[in-house]
Amino acid sequence: MSSIYVTRRIPDIGITMLRDKGHTVYVSEKDGVLTRDELLEALRRVDPEGVLCLLADTIDAEVFDAAPRAKIFANYAVGFNNIDIAEAARRRVTITNTPGGALSNTVAEHTMALILALATRTVEGDRFVRRGEFTGWGPMMFLGVDLVGKTLGILGAGRIGSRLAHIAQKGFDMRIAYFDVKRNEAFETETQATYFPTVEEVLERADVVSIHVPLLDSTRHLINAERLRRMKQTAYLVNTSRGSVVDEAALVEALRSGVIAGAGLDVFENEPALTPGLIELPNVVLTPHIASATIKTRDEMARMAAENLIAFFEGKTPPNIVLPQ
Repeated sequence: MSSIYVTRRIPDIGITMLRDKGHTVYVSEKDGVLTRDELLEALRRVDPEGVLCLLADTIDAEVFDAAPRAKIFANYAVGFNNIDIAEAARRRVTITNTPGGALSNTVAEHTMALILALATRTVEGDRFVRRGEFTGWGPMMFLGVDLVGKTLGILGAGRIGSRLAHIAQKGFDMRIAYFDVKRNEAFETETQATYFPTVEEVLERADVVSIHVPLLDSTRHLINAERLRRMKQTAYLVNTSRGSVVDEAALVEALRSGVIAGAGLDVFENEPALTPGLIELPNVVLTPHIASATIKTRDEMARMAAENLIAFFEGKTPPNIVLPQ
């Protein structure tokens, strides 16, 4: 059996699965993200044969050097931009992730919650009441917007973007405009979506823009100052993908100056730090990277990560393998 290091506590189902298979599992005792030095020290001390890591862990050559026996890093996340894939390939280290329908549904629902919070000004109203300023109903108080008949712009029609489009179209009668690197005719049939070959064409038409792309060199600052100016002044921007997809400084300025009406963010460019000025803006809703945070989904992610490790150590191909492809 093998030794496995888990960089932060995850739901017990994953740890139990690994131990039931006879593996020795070491779980970080720190209730928080390990610092760089803490991660390296732990890996050198445990010398694991496998690592279950999180999105907040930067996995690069120095980390691989600290765990020379580890031939699999099982990422507890859909994305894997925290891992140097080229270096892993050079060292023949297997990389896995935790995609799946449960997570896609959960993130899509959270995204819709952000959209609703913006449209109905729910967070502003909540703060108003908590400050003791509510003295009675008023006909002009916190006027929001209806979503019915509005256009939702989807950037990235993968699992999460597709599920969000389904919720918006079926539940709110929203029109769907989308951009993706590859046209998806099945998605168009399901949601009556209209494909546009450029990001700009979607931005110009959408009343709400929701981002669902991976973080790549080509998507870093996909939304910048120039593209924010292509959006309607009444439009909202929502990001539940990766923080660096949006130029946060440009977004702060756009929100402050009225270039767009508002934004909902679950991820941040320099997470957990926020760009100066963002937190003071009344027209932005912020959540702490919790779009996948339901009991069912986090349990499912733990199970998938464990299954990837178990399969690898049994000489099988992990069910959610990223590398080797």
